[in-house]
Amino acid sequence: MEIAHFVDREDEGAQIFDGLEQWAARERPFCVVLWGAAGLGRTELALKVARTLNARTEAPVLMADLDRIRLRGVADPGDALGHMLTSLGAEALEPDFDARCRQYRRLTAGRRMIVLLDNVHYASEVAPLLPPSGDALVIVVSRGPLPDLADGTALEIPLPPLPEPVALELLGLLARDRRLTADPEAARELAQLCSGLPAALWTAGAWLRRNPLVPLPRLLAELAVQFREKGITGVETMWDETYAELAPSAALLYRLMAGTPEISWTRDSAAALLGRGEEACDDALQELNRAGFLDIRDLVQTEDGRVGLPEWLDDHARRRARLDASEGELEAAQYRFVRWVLRQGQRADRFAAGGRLTVADEVLPIEGAPDTFLPDPGEAADEETAGEHKVRAARWFYQERHTLFACVRLACARGWDDEAWMLSEPVWTFFLDHPHQSDVTDVFRSANEAAVRTGNAAAIVRTCSQLARALWQSDRTDEADEVLRRAAAAARLLGASDRDAKLRASVAEFRGTLNGVRGDWATAAGDFEESRDLHRAIPNPYGEMLLTYRLGQARAALGEPEAAVSLLTRAHDMAREQERVRMTGRTALALGEALRTAGRTADARELLGFALGISRARGSDVAAAGVLDALALLADGEGRPEEAAEHRSEAESLRRSHGLA
Repeated sequence: MEIAHFVDREDEGAQIFDGLEQWAARERPFCVVLWGAAGLGRTELALKVARTLNARTEAPVLMADLDRIRLRGVADPGDALGHMLTSLGAEALEPDFDARCRQYRRLTAGRRMIVLLDNVHYASEVAPLLPPSGDALVIVVSRGPLPDLADGTALEIPLPPLPEPVALELLGLLARDRRLTADPEAARELAQLCSGLPAALWTAGAWLRRNPLVPLPRLLAELAVQFREKGITGVETMWDETYAELAPSAALLYRLMAGTPEISWTRDSAAALLGRGEEACDDALQELNRAGFLDIRDLVQTEDGRVGLPEWLDDHARRRARLDASEGELEAAQYRFVRWVLRQGQRADRFAAGGRLTVADEVLPIEGAPDTFLPDPGEAADEETAGEHKVRAARWFYQERHTLFACVRLACARGWDDEAWMLSEPVWTFFLDHPHQSDVTDVFRSANEAAVRTGNAAAIVRTCSQLARALWQSDRTDEADEVLRRAAAAARLLGASDRDAKLRASVAEFRGTLNGVRGDWATAAGDFEESRDLHRAIPNPYGEMLLTYRLGQARAALGEPEAAVSLLTRAHDMAREQERVRMTGRTALALGEALRTAGRTADARELLGFALGISRARGSDVAAAGVLDALALLADGEGRPEEAAEHRSEAESLRRSHGLA
């Protein structure tokens, strides 16, 4: 039957026809698998291809919907062969399966033909129906990929949703409604509600036709409730049937993913959410892939691959959760996941930054949620390997930044205040390398509010300091000043432990940094000296190194280059002795700039090149841009304007990639 309205899918059709044209096998058909969840238009595309090829070649079309001959989830291959043989005009059917196979091969051998097999669940259902003919096209429509058909598959095409312009085009064809052109913004919202799913667009078009007098915004609101509460007409039942066939672990993971928005899942994080170990999670992911509920190709093809439920299945999974979830199922899984992310963040923090001031207690291994692979630099065989491990840990923060942010929000929403503020410490390590992420200020504010609710003075000092820095880096210095006043008040409630002394020293350091941002470098230098003295008294070598670096920056800003060079040389040596990769890069940059100001350009160039290498290795584009700015100034001073221009261009490109140009 001719499809009334068919749009797009040109790329998929071109893949099929290009592949068919190049097909050279003589006794094996060109076999295409079109897969995806019900509602994506798989059958419609298969019919479109079959009709197009039939019009070009007059090849006969044989079609079988295996769901019509399916009994208890399995299509009888003998019945399928019988259906196909009858379509081929066989006067009598052989009585047993093997004889029918021979009969089918005899009637289809070497023939030009098109075989369309709809609603295939398993590769075993396809194999007997493949004609021994290189001139045949077999189109298999399936919920998921059919890996067991690998030897018989020439092309495998997962169908994506329709892009928004195409979805609007289809909606317009289905409805033929002036309201869509009169209110283009509401029309776009309607197309977005349908998430590019052809079945949803057909439902929306039907609603428009049935309700010609209802204003589009009202109809949009009603349809949103319909989709959220009852699902999409025509495909909800098919999704339910697919869901019902899932093993318990796969069905559980499906519900949990939908209940935990904002996160795209790696194999490790999905295993933590499921809580049944890696093998059980991999089995569940594979089963969801076979069901067409997930596309796991990215997980397989890339080291840090991610997966998420398509938008149109999120609501279905939540509806199933309302019906099928046990009491507390989602909350328990989310708590395990938040704790797991916190543990991984603490590990990455320790490996990337070394031992430094932390307030949160260490989270122990979590049953059913194995740690992600992060090698410990302390166990490396040599210094170079240890450096690689530190860089790998630093990159983890960038890769998982959105997960960290989402977990802070989730912990706050669930009332897990300790986890919320504890997560701010790994976020802080990420923030030091990537200081201009737009979400960070809100994350630190939420963590600080959580710390206040717990009444934990140390957590309040820590999160106030974090929030203050995010604020002043957004030019909100007055707010930052008020937050630091709250930090100082909380610091007066601290005890006499080394950790509490470090926290008091950190408040002085942050106060000094804010004064530097405001241009009051003389006061800042005094704050830094106070903080350094506190660190020395503990003693805390890392804190002493950091504050020596801060003091060097202050002396440079006060126009004292020799004093700055002396302090920054000491700080750089201390950072290297302590094997602090990030601080080694930061001190190298500051020392290089001080050396340039002091006229020692050769030494400056060496230090700045070293700093650039560290920034790039850590994946910190913002830090690399700062080093390139310094190299540009150095090139200007040495009379090399072309080199300076190249450095500035690269720095601008790096900032632009983060929306900072």
